[in-house]
Amino acid sequence: MPFSSLGLSEPLLRALADSGYTTPTPIQLRAIPAVLTGQDLLAAAQTGTGKTASFATPILQRLAEVHHGRNRPVRALILTPTRELAMQVAESVSKYGIHQSPRLKSEVVFGGVKINPQMMKLRGGVDILTATPGRLLDLVSQNAVKLNAVEILVLDEADQMLNMGFIHDIRKILAMLPKKRQNLLFSATFSADIRKLTQGLLHNPVTVEVAAENAAADTVEQIAYTVNKTSKTAALTHLVKSNNWQQVLVFTSTKHGANKLCEKLNAAQIKSAAIHGNKSQGARITALSGFKAGDIRVLVATDVAARGIDIAQLPHVVNFELPRSSTDYVHRIGRTGRAGLGGQAVSLVDPEEYNALRLVEKLIGAKIPREQITGFEITASPQRTGGHNTNK
Repeated sequence: MPFSSLGLSEPLLRALADSGYTTPTPIQLRAIPAVLTGQDLLAAAQTGTGKTASFATPILQRLAEVHHGRNRPVRALILTPTRELAMQVAESVSKYGIHQSPRLKSEVVFGGVKINPQMMKLRGGVDILTATPGRLLDLVSQNAVKLNAVEILVLDEADQMLNMGFIHDIRKILAMLPKKRQNLLFSATFSADIRKLTQGLLHNPVTVEVAAENAAADTVEQIAYTVNKTSKTAALTHLVKSNNWQQVLVFTSTKHGANKLCEKLNAAQIKSAAIHGNKSQGARITALSGFKAGDIRVLVATDVAARGIDIAQLPHVVNFELPRSSTDYVHRIGRTGRAGLGGQAVSLVDPEEYNALRLVEKLIGAKIPREQITGFEITASPQRTGGHNTNK
């Protein structure tokens, strides 16, 4: 079924074609018509399924139907948990609305940078505002932005916002919004906390689940290499060099661990950069831009900082350590194998992490093939066949 059958306008269809979209993904197929008709939406979808386009395009169309002239109150508010995700969503909104006339104004605000430039951007008004909760509240307290004209609210990655402790900020923001509005909630999972949040927020919502809860994408080949903790850096170096990996996203559990690993990789002549909460926004943008451009071979990230990283055709994700939460494993490996493309997710598993690995397998409902690294020569497991998806 083509995008034209979903009721989107010609300028939006042209922008989607420019972005390489040919046919709607399952989440787009079901969410776009619901949003266009003004219904509330509760959607669960794996990362990398085209979720942003599923709400950005119909929002752009709905707002374009009524013009407010020079007076630009915030009419659509998109809340995200991290700076990186906020920037990516705002970038997508601008990209999809590029052919609309007149153009809707979109801005993004987040913490970690000076607030005054953001206040100046908002001074002329804005139609669509993408924001992290804390910085939005700061701007409201400075009278830099008002939320009394919001027609559409989007909570993106709502599960992560709850995990990061934003529930109180979200409730404060909800109290500032008009009671009559359209609400769209997107989450990787429908946890008990998410379902509790929807009570009183969503009104007769259309519920969309396009994949089994906590499932890993079929396009991702998953492998677990058994390696002692003290040998993980050497093992990762070996994997990158011997396989000539050119673009690798590596997850560590701590900010200090990310910095330390970067130092060792750079010493081994593998150009690397770290991205985490202690890095300045400028440093994070520089690292991410260098990684996207191919100037940086390995990007080492913590879970929070990696939310919103969207690299087209990212081939490799490595769990340097398994995450504390099994659901974070799904988010991590979802950085590869996006939009129907193949990818590989590698986990370096110390014997002390075997129990964590079993919990991950229980969550995703699949056995992850084990392989050994002996003297840093990889001995293939009988379960693995080259390039074949092992998670089916």
